[in-house]
Amino acid sequence: MIDDALPPPAAAPAEPPAAGPAPAARASRVGAQVDIVGMCKEYVHGGRVLSVLHGVELHLAAGDMVAVVGASGVGKSTFLQILGTLDLPTRGSIKFDGEELTTMGPERLAMFRNRKIGFVFQFHHLLPEFTALENVMMPGLIQRLPKAQVRQRAADILGRVGLSRRLTHKPSELSGGEQQRVALARAMVLEPALLLADEPTGNLDRHTGEEIHQLFVELHRERGSTMLVVTHNLELARMMPRTLKMIDGGQLAPYEEVAA
Repeated sequence: MIDDALPPPAAAPAEPPAAGPAPAARASRVGAQVDIVGMCKEYVHGGRVLSVLHGVELHLAAGDMVAVVGASGVGKSTFLQILGTLDLPTRGSIKFDGEELTTMGPERLAMFRNRKIGFVFQFHHLLPEFTALENVMMPGLIQRLPKAQVRQRAADILGRVGLSRRLTHKPSELSGGEQQRVALARAMVLEPALLLADEPTGNLDRHTGEEIHQLFVELHRERGSTMLVVTHNLELARMMPRTLKMIDGGQLAPYEEVAA
């Protein structure tokens, strides 16, 4: 356990319905505005320069919900890692609500990432020795927020994604869909200004994937985070108000213009 001195969570109520709350419950918090200008990423391999991304341009307005589709190998995951500050571009600018990210030092960047950005990956990356509740508490504990507050927020968001009766279960005791719901709850527990997802339903069956898709849409509506999802799943992409296609070199274009 994270802290045996903590009081146990309250007895779980009956499992909540999947439907989200009424529109009046929508959070007033607004997501981040993100501006990418001239972003390039190069690697040196065997003495040769390999250009993965070249001159990428993107504007995300606060609260945008965008899907990025494209063939394997065009640089979608690299793009997402850079946007999430897990890697740095070789050249170019990334501004987050007007603040330049590429000039931040590693420590400041790590603090910024934990505070402002949520991640959901194809593989849930849950810590196997901790319960669902403890996994979701991690971002708040890293920020040194009060444990009681973090516990309550984690329990609340787990209830929202339909896991109020799974708080004390470890990842090995959860289904694949439940594990991904925990990962989504962990990403959203601090209401990040930007939520990034990389193939979030890639390992799930169709029915479970559709449920996770719907949760993304509902949580975006309720909590207002700017959201960018990289996916091969066109059904998920169609649920987004805006879909872009990445082509060679990382160029992004409206999906309709390149669909043919």
